[in-house]
Amino acid sequence: MKSIHDWFKEKKEQKEIEQKSEKLDLPGNLWVKCFSCKATIYSKDLEANMKVCTKCGYHFKLTFAERLAITADENTFEERDTMVFSKDFLKFTDTMPYQKRLEEAKKKTGLNEAIMTGEAKINGFPVGLGIMDFGFIGGSLGSVVGEKVTRLIERSIENKTPVVIFNASGGARMQEAIMSLMQMAKTSAALAKLKKAGLPYISVCTDPTMAGVSASYAMLGDIIISEPDALVGFAGPRVIEQTIKQKLPPGFQRTDFVLKHGFLDMVVPRKEIKETLTKMLRFFAQ
Repeated sequence: MKSIHDWFKEKKEQKEIEQKSEKLDLPGNLWVKCFSCKATIYSKDLEANMKVCTKCGYHFKLTFAERLAITADENTFEERDTMVFSKDFLKFTDTMPYQKRLEEAKKKTGLNEAIMTGEAKINGFPVGLGIMDFGFIGGSLGSVVGEKVTRLIERSIENKTPVVIFNASGGARMQEAIMSLMQMAKTSAALAKLKKAGLPYISVCTDPTMAGVSASYAMLGDIIISEPDALVGFAGPRVIEQTIKQKLPPGFQRTDFVLKHGFLDMVVPRKEIKETLTKMLRFFAQ
């Protein structure tokens, strides 16, 4: 019988093979291969187009810094809760100790956690802003992520400002077990207080928004929007197919399918998200 260690090792090797196959063997990282249409794109052209494929419109994942630069007004973001850090209170180990995984994620992303929160302005409108970064352990929902989201909401109630959160997550952080799952209830309770205070919450789903995050604050927005072709759901399509022993319909859990079935309010291309948020904030301000 395959051990959990062997399973994680096999998954890691498979992921490394997939990532290697997408990289182009050219100096200086001047070119990028699109994951969707496989076109070769000049890196500077991709960056100038907000990391949206110039051939097919595929939306590449963004880092926190990249998302912040195209969302908030320049020099208006004030980060909060910078000294809140995750702890390996279970001494959890999969392919590596959780503490080491945290250290590697910090080194890789330059962030302390999978979400950065604070106050900012979007075209002059003050908001409580949270941006998740999938590069930090898959944007997983751990105890600190839940705490930062909750504090973001509570500060927004005090400041009487709307909340905007950009979601990018594979789900709950298994290395924290039940402590991770409890963040779903905590963030949901905080949003109930925000609603009672009469303040709006806009949730933006990016690729992917799954599992514990989609089952809590990502799907509790007064308005829920998504970037095109993002994976939005709870369990992944492959898991569902293996469970029900049936083939899922084309595009299942992709944004067009999710929008059609009423789980999203709109699908908005990346270039139009800031202006769309501005219109919503202006409406709520009135």
